[in-house]
Amino acid sequence: MAYSKINQPKISDVIMAQLEQMILEGSLQPGQKLPPERELAIQFEVSRPSLREAIQKLEAKGLLMRRQGGGTYVKEQLWQTLADPIVELMNSDSESQYDLLEFRHATEGMMAYFAALRGTDADMQNIERMIAEVEAADDVDTKAAAIVRFYRAVAEASHNVAMLHLVLSLTPVLQQNIAQNLELLTRREEASKKANAHRHALLAAIVRRDPEAAREASNEHLSYIEEVMLSVREEDSRLQRSLRRLKSGV
Repeated sequence: MAYSKINQPKISDVIMAQLEQMILEGSLQPGQKLPPERELAIQFEVSRPSLREAIQKLEAKGLLMRRQGGGTYVKEQLWQTLADPIVELMNSDSESQYDLLEFRHATEGMMAYFAALRGTDADMQNIERMIAEVEAADDVDTKAAAIVRFYRAVAEASHNVAMLHLVLSLTPVLQQNIAQNLELLTRREEASKKANAHRHALLAAIVRRDPEAAREASNEHLSYIEEVMLSVREEDSRLQRSLRRLKSGV
């Protein structure tokens, strides 16, 4: 019987595969700086030339970038290519905002479900930290960014890389949508408090590991946002009609 030679993988390919997996699962985030080569080589227990070769291959793939004298980073633009061309279009089209809310109903409810089902204790602590950041935010843009980080933490807790990268790729669109929603909420008394209560209900359901309650809490929150959005825009439409009538003298 003839036996085939077993080819051992190159050390640099093994290192590259491990770094790719860390990027894929979100352990390495866009814009994050990698430890120095000497430190990484010690962590991987490999030679620096093998590590350097792996980094060069990931640079060629467009996953990493070197800054002269500043180290090696995960590319910032890794997730932006999906969102960038449509951000301006969606922001200028009011109907697109309803489409985005509908999309969020499906995706965020699912993320919440799996976060409650699969999240680790560390995941739960991270989600709680993100909620604290939301509550500490004192302006719309800061709060919108904190809410996106909260949803990213939920996506990470779902342990589904497709969901995580969907959130990462749509971050600019989601942040703008959330900022617009926050502005609308300020026009309704108690609306912001109610939205915060919804987020706490979502957090509580995830932490107690109740998937169905988590999905329901997510959907209830987004349904309320849509309700406020429709109400405010109907009010604006009535106001504009009244102003037109006054100007025409009718």
